[in-house]
Amino acid sequence: MDQQTFIPDHSVTGQGDTTVFLLHGAFGAKEYWHEQIGALTAAGYRVVAWDAPGYGFSPLPDDFTVENLAQACARLVDKEGTAHNVLLGHSMGGMIAQRCFDYRRERIDALILSATSAAFGRSEGEWQRKFVADRVAPLDAGQTIPQYAPKMLRSMMAPGASGAPVERAIAVVSEMREETFRAAIQAITQFDGRDIIPYMTIPVLLIAGEHDLSAAPPAVMEKLATRIPGSEFHCIAGVGHFAWAEKPSEFNALVLDFLARRVGKAAV
Repeated sequence: MDQQTFIPDHSVTGQGDTTVFLLHGAFGAKEYWHEQIGALTAAGYRVVAWDAPGYGFSPLPDDFTVENLAQACARLVDKEGTAHNVLLGHSMGGMIAQRCFDYRRERIDALILSATSAAFGRSEGEWQRKFVADRVAPLDAGQTIPQYAPKMLRSMMAPGASGAPVERAIAVVSEMREETFRAAIQAITQFDGRDIIPYMTIPVLLIAGEHDLSAAPPAVMEKLATRIPGSEFHCIAGVGHFAWAEKPSEFNALVLDFLARRVGKAAV
C-alpha cells in the first residue's frame, strides 16, 4: 500500500454542493453514524463517512499518527469534496478534523468538534501513560475486544444510556482489530494541535457531554471555544462521551441548526 496516495474506505450518501465528512473516534468505524447520515441527508446535505486507516476494510498504516490519518483525510477531501465542505469529527476524529483543516484550509468551510480537544497534554506525562495503560490492561490480561469493548464504552457513557444507536456503537467497536485499538490509544496521547487554533477563522461548533469527565471534559472544550473567535460551544445534558449515540436527536438538532446558520448550503 502506498500510504502517500491511499484513499481509505468510505461511503457517500445524498447529494448537493455541501458535503459533511463524518470522522469517527478511536473506538469506532463509519457504520456507527447511522443516525447522523439519515438526519443530514434528509436535510439536503451530502455525507461522506470514512473508515480511518486501520479501521473497517482500511489497512493499518505502518506509522499510525493523527497527522498521517489527517493526510489521508485531506486526500479524501480532495477526492470527494464539493463546493462547500464541513468536517464533523468525534474524539480522535475531532483531532483528525483539526489537522486536516490545517492541511486544507482553502477547502474546509466549517468544523464540528464532538468530545475532543486541541491537545492531550505532554505526550510523555504520567497522566498520558496511565491513560494508555488503563485502556490496554484488559487486552494485556487476555481479554478480546468483543469481551472488553461493551464494558469500556458503557463506562464512558452516562448512567442508563440505552437505545439502538448505543447498541450499534457498541457492536461496531466490538469488531475493531486489537492492533488498531492499541495504535489509536497511543496516537491520541501524542496529538498537539494548538498551533492550528489561530487559523480557525471559519465557523466552529464544539459539542461536549455533561458526564464526559475523563476523555473530553466540558470545561476543557469550553476553554478551547474561548480561544476560537466566533466559535459556538454546547454541552448536552445527560450524556457522556458519545452524545451522537446517547441523544442523537439533540445532537443532530445542534448540528443542523449550526449548518443552516453558519454554512447554509443544503440542497434545495
